[in-house]
Amino acid sequence: MKNVVNFFFVFISIAVFSQKRSVKKLPVKNVPKTIIKKEVQPKVNPDLVVLNDEVPVLIPQKKNGKFGYVNQRGKFIIQPEYHIAVFFAEDCNLLNSSNEKVKKFGTADYATVEKDLISYRIDQTGKRVYEYKNSDLGKCKSEFKKQDFQAYVANGFYGIIETAKFVNAADYRQYQIYPQYQYLHIMEGDDVKNPMIVASYNDKFGVIDVNNKIIIPFEYINIKRNFSWKLGKMFEVTKDGTNYYYVDSKNKAY
Repeated sequence: MKNVVNFFFVFISIAVFSQKRSVKKLPVKNVPKTIIKKEVQPKVNPDLVVLNDEVPVLIPQKKNGKFGYVNQRGKFIIQPEYHIAVFFAEDCNLLNSSNEKVKKFGTADYATVEKDLISYRIDQTGKRVYEYKNSDLGKCKSEFKKQDFQAYVANGFYGIIETAKFVNAADYRQYQIYPQYQYLHIMEGDDVKNPMIVASYNDKFGVIDVNNKIIIPFEYINIKRNFSWKLGKMFEVTKDGTNYYYVDSKNKAY
């Protein structure tokens, strides 16, 4: 009987000991935490305000004989220091360059300026990011857009005709705009169906459309016939023949 009790006691001891060992906690290994990187949003320059979606956020402006860039509120963002400053727009010579490293500077994120007879591309902060080199310049692909309308002179006055439909100059009904202006020039643009037309009437310049609607009043001494409309949807005007500035299609000055 004593042997049985001893055996039973030993059996219980082994069972309890085994149970204690089975619940022993193992040390927890350090598991590396997964770090989720937050996407960093590019900072937006508060000075690049957009009050009018139809015009650029930065507009060339001349001050004390030199060009810089103002925002749509008229504040100089890029200080005037250049002899030439054009709108932020594509440069096809750089876009078609054989030098892959400079192609990006041909995009509309940059503008061409000139100082001391040296031409640069600048970014919207005014930083010079590229100096032009003849070896970098590729050939622009010519994209000719045939204009639907053209100026027509009769009896010393200018009018507008639609080239495809005009046959008989003696029939006034065939004129899009019957000759009545001192001068007309169709501005180059992307919309050949409704181009902007620089016109002169009573010795003043304004802008009309092909329906003879006045877009810019006849109040200017001159309006330049350049690429300002094509590149920036703006007109370069002057009231004194010397100081030029830009106006949008609503005649708002910048």
